[in-house]
Amino acid sequence: MSTTRRTALAALAGLPLAAAVAPPAAAHSPKGRTLFIAGDSTAAQKYADAAPETGWGMALPFFLSSRVGVANHAVNGRSSKSFADEGRLDAVLAAIRPGDLLLIQFAHNDEKSAYPARYTEPWSTYQEYLKLYVDGARARGARPVLATSVERRKFDAAGTALPTHGEYPDAMRALAREEGVALLDIQAMTLALWQRLGAEETKVYFNWTATEQDNTHANPPGAIAVARLVATGLLKRRVLPARDVRRLGDEIDELSDVWRSRLTWLSGTTPA
Repeated sequence: MSTTRRTALAALAGLPLAAAVAPPAAAHSPKGRTLFIAGDSTAAQKYADAAPETGWGMALPFFLSSRVGVANHAVNGRSSKSFADEGRLDAVLAAIRPGDLLLIQFAHNDEKSAYPARYTEPWSTYQEYLKLYVDGARARGARPVLATSVERRKFDAAGTALPTHGEYPDAMRALAREEGVALLDIQAMTLALWQRLGAEETKVYFNWTATEQDNTHANPPGAIAVARLVATGLLKRRVLPARDVRRLGDEIDELSDVWRSRLTWLSGTTPA
């Protein structure tokens, strides 16, 4: 691991951790609770045709104990509106149990004003849809957790990492305060991480291939780095106790093949 990367990840995670490597947790943990993810392509489980594109939800079990299962319902191309309108929120709420967690991350597709089925306005419909998730989880005895969206890779000529999500992060932060919901500020954490790494080194965290230069979606190293930030947020916001998170220090080289080998892509092709 480079000195720059090690310093950046250590500064953002900053916590001791066990060095042992174990497979991801099962989708449902018989010993504890389940963390459900409602989100978009940046978090989603990927199919084989999309590799090496990787959602951070695929790597999140690396950082959670066996007492916390992960049920990743995130889907490519969905916004807070379309995910709910398609009945996907209903499916999550039908499966969620008292004591479970619902982690909610949307904005990438809410921003797309050219697509009415997806678009929401930050200070009205976006907040209204997010509240459906919050209220639905609470009505079933589960705990909602809001997460601002992962930042894209965008730098200006001076090498400054630039925010790309407009007013959506602030709208989510405001809703979290109003509703008393734990907030994981992934937008701020990833923006800081990209700034620390710099314009060139961040390329190894995004889905840059011989045929594609994707500054939105992560590859395995990027997904692992973001998942570590998510787990760090879950600990720091006291959503999960220390016993239920692991590997948050700088011992992991997310570029190592040993970590990629533990990620699993679904067979087949990505559905619409």
